Amino acid sequence: MGVEVVVEGLTKSFGREVVWEDVTLTLPAGEISVLLGPSGTGKSVFLKTLVGLLRPDRGHIWIGGHDLANCRESTLYELRRLFGVLFQDGALFGSLSLYDNVAFPLREHTRKRESEIRRIVMEKMELVGLTGAEAKLPGEISGGMRKRAGLARALVLDPQIVLCDEPDSGLDPVRTAYLNQLIVDLNAETEATFLIVTHDINTARTVPDDIGLLFRRELVMFGPREMLLSSDEPVVRQFLNARRHGPIGMSEEKDVSELEAEARMGQDPGVLPPIPPQLMPTGDRVRRTQRAPGSWLSANGVTPPPGSFVDEHGRDWLSGPPRLAASHDEPGQAG
Repeated sequence: MGVEVVVEGLTKSFGREVVWEDVTLTLPAGEISVLLGPSGTGKSVFLKTLVGLLRPDRGHIWIGGHDLANCRESTLYELRRLFGVLFQDGALFGSLSLYDNVAFPLREHTRKRESEIRRIVMEKMELVGLTGAEAKLPGEISGGMRKRAGLARALVLDPQIVLCDEPDSGLDPVRTAYLNQLIVDLNAETEATFLIVTHDINTARTVPDDIGLLFRRELVMFGPREMLLSSDEPVVRQFLNARRHGPIGMSEEKDVSELEAEARMGQDPGVLPPIPPQLMPTGDRVRRTQRAPGSWLSANGVTPPPGSFVDEHGRDWLSGPPRLAASHDEPGQAG
């Protein structure tokens, strides 16, 4: 079961360059969260700070009553064992087989016998669909397979928190779709708390329970998926719908003159597209933390864009979502 991560007033800079400041959010236990933002806004820095690889200038990261941002090295070492991390390129050791790559954390951080290590490694490789590839070297397999091997290694110590840094980087849309389904299935299986950094809009719109957006050195918004997908906040609307009109420019952000020129030209940001159904686990499994479609919108009196929650088969999920609990007492809690 995953644990809750509470971030309060987190600020990080390198010299005089402020990356982001006063970031406050809560990653709910067992839920899938996605962190978005234009390139250079410090998303990867945020992940490294969460796991304790970088120390923030100020702020707190509360996990199980411990402040990871302000604790002793011995406590930090123990807290890191709660995390599994999938790096952008998989970060596999090129001279080791996939089996030995996945086994590496077990050999480094536990005293398990090789027979037990083998059982665990093969279990994780089966989870990510790599059974039969354990003897291959990273250079002998595709980018998608390397991502899955990195994910197996991230899961091998049964972490309660899984961080994924652009897992779709370098993958084609089909492989990205398979990886998204794998992440949803793994969350249903492990109930770990997931945080995914991505630029992929389809991933952001269909996979997470919660979405956050970094821009202009701050967290613009963080909350339930439906809240951001129905938001009129200019930068959120622009990014989640991949449009030119809005505060984000080619470099980082548009200056005042550019925004004023857009306003004079009367550029229409366009209507909000329909909110798609959230990706479900395969088979008969149900994610414990998955909210019923439209629950946040209904609770907050927000009308979804026309055509929302209709899947590619024409089924309206508002009238009966497949395999999803019919009622939830609170957002994010199974009823």
